Amino acid sequence: MESVAKSNSKGCGFVRYVKTHIWLYLLFLPGALFFIIFKYVPMLGVVIAFQNYNPFQGFLGSPFVGLTHFKNFFIGPDFWMLLKNTLAISLLNLIFYFPLPIIVSLLLNEIKSLGYKRVIQTLVYIPHFVSFVIVASLTYTLFNINNGILHELLLNITGKSIDILASPEYFRGMIIGQSMWKETGYGTIIFLAALSGVDMELYEAAKVDGAGRWRLMWHITLPAIRGTIVIMLILRVGSILNTGYEQIYLMSNDLNRSVAEVFDTYVYTKGIIQGQYSYSTAVGLFKSVISMIMVLGANKVAKMCGESGIY
Repeated sequence: MESVAKSNSKGCGFVRYVKTHIWLYLLFLPGALFFIIFKYVPMLGVVIAFQNYNPFQGFLGSPFVGLTHFKNFFIGPDFWMLLKNTLAISLLNLIFYFPLPIIVSLLLNEIKSLGYKRVIQTLVYIPHFVSFVIVASLTYTLFNINNGILHELLLNITGKSIDILASPEYFRGMIIGQSMWKETGYGTIIFLAALSGVDMELYEAAKVDGAGRWRLMWHITLPAIRGTIVIMLILRVGSILNTGYEQIYLMSNDLNRSVAEVFDTYVYTKGIIQGQYSYSTAVGLFKSVISMIMVLGANKVAKMCGESGIY
C-alpha cells in the first residue's frame, strides 16, 4: 500500500510540475515534434536495408534478405575507396578546420574596441549564409583554366597551367579551403559565448602578478573554454563519416571522381539515381552506426580524461 501511495504521489507531483511550467513545455513542443516527425519516424524506413525493397510491394510485401546488402557492400570494390576518401577529408577537416574557429575566437577576444570587434565579427559571419552553390560558382570562376583570376595568377608565378578543378591531388585541399572560408566565422559563436563567461577578476589578478597577454590566454582563457572545446570535438568526431553531400557533389567531376566519391554522394548515386533503395539504405545505416559508436567512444575518452562530456 505504501508503494502504491508513493507512486501516486510521484504521479501527482509530475502533473503538478507540468502545470506549473506549462509555458516552458509549450515552447518545447515544436522542437520535440520536429525531431519526432523528421528524425525518429523516418528511422522506421531502415527496415528496407534488410529487404529487397520494391516500392510496389511495400515494407510488408518486400522479401527479407537479412544482411545480404551489408555483405555485398563490405566485399565490393567500392567500400575501401569510400572509406579512404571519407576519412581523408574528415581528418583534414579535423586537423585544419576544427582549430581555426578557436584561434579566431581567441583573436577576437583580444580586440578591445567594441565597434571594431563587431565589424570584424560580422565580416567573418557572412560567408556562412552563402550557399554551397554560390561557393562552388565562385570557386569555378576563380580557378577555371579559361579565364580564372587565380589560375592566371598561378600561371604567371609558376609558368605552368594547373587545373585545380579537375586534378585529384588538389580536390581535398580545395574542399578544406572552402569549409574554412565558409564556416570558420560562424563556428566562433559558441567559443565567444563561452569566453563571455570568463571571470574578469582572474585577468586582473594575473595582470597584477605580471602576466602578459600570452600567459593570460594560455593559463586563463583556454582552460575556461576547455570543456566547450571537448564537447565540440566529440561532436566533430561523431560526424567523421559525414563529409556533407552538397559541397562534395558540386565540386566533383569525372576527372576527380577517384578522390571525390564519399559515403554521402555514393548513397545518393545508388539510391536516387540508380534506384537501389535497399543497398543505399544499408550503406547509410552503416555510416550512422559508426558515427554513433564514434560519439560514444569519444565521450567515454573525454570522461576518462576528467571532462564532463556531452552526457
